[in-house]
Amino acid sequence: MDLILKGGRVIDPSQGLDGIMDVGFAAGKVAAVAPSLTGNGADVRDVSGRIVSPGLIDLHTHVYWGGSSLGIDAEEFCRTSGVTTAVDTGSAGPGNFMGFRRHVIERSAVRILAYLHVSHAGIYGFSSTVMVGESEDIRLMDPVTAAQVADANRDVIVGIKVRVGRHASGDQGTAPLEIALQVAEETGLPLMAHIDEPPPSYEEVIARLRPGDVLTHAFRPFPNSPATAQGTVKPAVIAARKRGVLFDIGHGMGSFAFKTARAMLANGFAPDTISSDVHSLCINGPAFDQVTTMSKFLCLGMSLPEVIRASTVNAAFALKRPELGSLKPGSAGDATILSVEDGAFDYVDVVGEHLEGRQRILSRGVVINGKWWHPA
Repeated sequence: MDLILKGGRVIDPSQGLDGIMDVGFAAGKVAAVAPSLTGNGADVRDVSGRIVSPGLIDLHTHVYWGGSSLGIDAEEFCRTSGVTTAVDTGSAGPGNFMGFRRHVIERSAVRILAYLHVSHAGIYGFSSTVMVGESEDIRLMDPVTAAQVADANRDVIVGIKVRVGRHASGDQGTAPLEIALQVAEETGLPLMAHIDEPPPSYEEVIARLRPGDVLTHAFRPFPNSPATAQGTVKPAVIAARKRGVLFDIGHGMGSFAFKTARAMLANGFAPDTISSDVHSLCINGPAFDQVTTMSKFLCLGMSLPEVIRASTVNAAFALKRPELGSLKPGSAGDATILSVEDGAFDYVDVVGEHLEGRQRILSRGVVINGKWWHPA
């Protein structure tokens, strides 16, 4: 045994675990979860009073640092937010993915997986001063090369990304979505679709998504909210979930509203996955990070195990990576140490509504590849 976390409250929804236990790691994997573990020469960490969860997966991030104006430093972010797997969603396209792979992904201590953008250079024109929707120019759609790059990098590419909506695709409607779906079909990969303001409508987008595809920004504000003015869930949204479409938060700077979330949760429609959509324009608010996004859902009424489920095993399911998001023996040797503080905490959504929450989830440390990981 290389590392033992002793005496923490282990919450692992993948196994239905919630209790005081030790977690042991060996050879970069989870070795055992048991009431008491010992190991000669092991690094033993007392985490009593803390929560131990599988390593958090942030299903929507932008971590192509230096290669995109939206990119943030994955390692710096993950240290503070408890994330052990950052999933980059379309920062790079087929024209610049190899730079992302060589200069960021391969050098990172944190696991980085990616949805490859169908647009040639990914999200290349979004900053505080320039905002050009990459899906607005159909000439930039690059399905042939996208399929080739995805095939050649299946160890790190988990799906295809497309952004549609007035800001991302102008008046192109569902045309970029149709092109991206062809790439996803050709490669046998899932699709993640971004949606902002119409056109196209929320209903038009989810109608085209297949089982296992992900709609991100799923709890966005009006217009293109999944909730009706009367506070019910739109029938097309319920039908899409029954069909197997996955609904991801992707908070970001413009894509999450408390009003929408309250309506969806009141109708029993929790998100499949909670993600931050952290990037350079929202890392200082309103999204901040993964644990802040999780805290918002805790304060909106989801239980702690439900919030952890949406950031671990559910995300692993969306990625088709069952070795992640779990503390089952043999799983990837990742874990996150959390605490929940009581008090009065100010949370804000993307339309400026403030919520005074009574709890806050904090990251207290991470284990990556079976080793305690901390700032250099």
